[in-house]
Amino acid sequence: MTLPAMAARRDGAVIIVSSVGGLLGSSQLGAYCISKAADMQLARNLAVEWGPHNIRVNCIAPGIIRTHFSKALWEDPARAATFARMNPLRRLGEPDDVAGVAVMLASRAGNFISGQTLVVDGGGLIGGGEPLL
Repeated sequence: MTLPAMAARRDGAVIIVSSVGGLLGSSQLGAYCISKAADMQLARNLAVEWGPHNIRVNCIAPGIIRTHFSKALWEDPARAATFARMNPLRRLGEPDDVAGVAVMLASRAGNFISGQTLVVDGGGLIGGGEPLL
């Protein structure tokens, strides 16, 4: 609903929060992962459709971030430590880790980024994969 107003002023940034689940297969959370992959494609399509109006559309794909949503994955210290060891930064993400990327994408620092998915997972996908799903 906000895209037409952004188009009228010829400036805007849309940020879709997805998940690394959209880049992984899962035997337990298949529908969730499919919906997260759809978020990423939505960002690409909207970027193509609204780019001529100077609207940037991007997606952020967090790994395990210490939020209420993922509490079952990190509330047990032993389980949290196992997840942390699975990525090169050897820690779980914090909400500010995702917020910083969102601020960058919404600001002039992200002025030439559109249609992209930025993975914010401490390197989990490159470090052997997160046992998230």
